[in-house]
Amino acid sequence: MTTTNRIQPLLPILSPIIAIVSALIIGAILIILAGANPITAYTALFQESLFSYFGFGNTLTKMTPLLFTSLGVLVALRAGQFNIGGEGQIYLGALGSTLVGLYMQGLPALIHIPLALLAGFLFGAVWGWIPGYLKAVRGVNEVITTLLLNYIAMNLISYLVQNPLKAPNAPSPYSPLIAKSAQLAILPGSLAHGGILLGLIFAGILWLLLQRTPLGYQISAVGFNPIASHYAGISVQRTIMLVMALAGGLAGLAGSCEVMGLKYRLFEEVSPGYGFDAIAIAFLSRGSVLGVVLTSLFFAALRSGANVMQRSAGVPVTVVFAIQGLTVLFIAVGLAWESRITSSPAN
Repeated sequence: MTTTNRIQPLLPILSPIIAIVSALIIGAILIILAGANPITAYTALFQESLFSYFGFGNTLTKMTPLLFTSLGVLVALRAGQFNIGGEGQIYLGALGSTLVGLYMQGLPALIHIPLALLAGFLFGAVWGWIPGYLKAVRGVNEVITTLLLNYIAMNLISYLVQNPLKAPNAPSPYSPLIAKSAQLAILPGSLAHGGILLGLIFAGILWLLLQRTPLGYQISAVGFNPIASHYAGISVQRTIMLVMALAGGLAGLAGSCEVMGLKYRLFEEVSPGYGFDAIAIAFLSRGSVLGVVLTSLFFAALRSGANVMQRSAGVPVTVVFAIQGLTVLFIAVGLAWESRITSSPAN
């Protein structure tokens, strides 16, 4: 067995690790160029985000929307679809939960919270189903439609919080507070809320769906070869619409958790770009649900500790975004290298 053949099974594990380590090394060079000590900077960043009570809670809070939206990107990728619309689906999910939280008063939390989450899922699912339908029935490229729907969703929310949903006498565009019975429980002395547990549960459910059910097999089969799947009796159109709706619903839950667990009202800017970070996380995880969980934690830790790193080591927050971008770049290089290895005549 050649060295290449021995390495090939380890590539899905090694490639993301090498990408992250490479990005951190280049990030260290950027920190040195900024006149700071990279060891001090990274220690401050990860100690605060992972090893302090409040900081880790903040990391889990940022991890929640990343996890949900990344799972949505992942399930779409399994069917060969590129869901670039996570950002818009987050906004629609936040809207759905806000409406239930505002206008369905007097319900016990045991009923109100599931209803608000269901509304967020359904609003996001509809926003994901639209490009799925256009792709399956009309042949419209889902990358274009999901991307454009992001801007429609953002502008829709902007209009609503500036007009019909704006809180009375609000100094800036935001809705009134949702009912307490629709708010997720939080960890005492922390920003962490029950959304992270929900996200981990959904990750486990999605793993079971993809790995242990006939539907999961159908999704993977359509992703590998839609033509062969069609001749095998699988409805490719229905599968595409289903996975895009599921992807949108998962991203919608990210918006629900932002409203129900963190902000308790709908703001004009629901997401700081979680939907776009999720694309990088899904690709970095190499199609693994566990990889999505771990990579979401890594990206959340970078976001959570960035400000502490700036205060403690004098390193600009933009270095963190550079590290994220470099991670994506290196994983793309790794994918190209892996493709070259697997297509080599020696294999």
